[in-house]
Amino acid sequence: MDTPERTGNKELLILTKAYEMVKYAYGALAQFPKSEKYALAADIKRCMSELLRLIITANKKFYKKTTLQDLDIEIMVLRHYVRLSFDLGFIPQKKYEIWSGYVVEIGKMLGGWIKSAKQ
Repeated sequence: MDTPERTGNKELLILTKAYEMVKYAYGALAQFPKSEKYALAADIKRCMSELLRLIITANKKFYKKTTLQDLDIEIMVLRHYVRLSFDLGFIPQKKYEIWSGYVVEIGKMLGGWIKSAKQ
């Protein structure tokens, strides 16, 4: 499957960063205990899929405000899921730092996008 930067189209940097985060997260989710693979891990996968979908949707829409707000909410939910995963001991500190770094960076990119959409 092509990564966003290899599709030949001018893709959003936020989409590329989210794609990289999802690839990283799947490795971290593989470390979850078996009892959580269909609970918290499944919720996180759904959240990340929704995140990607919302980024693509916002890019395609003319009126982006509500979609960007939904995306902001989804990032906040994912941030809490990642923190919960660490607090419950499902991922080590190094993976938590890298993964949450991706989420924070995506959140900052979204903040810039929201500001530019308001103008």
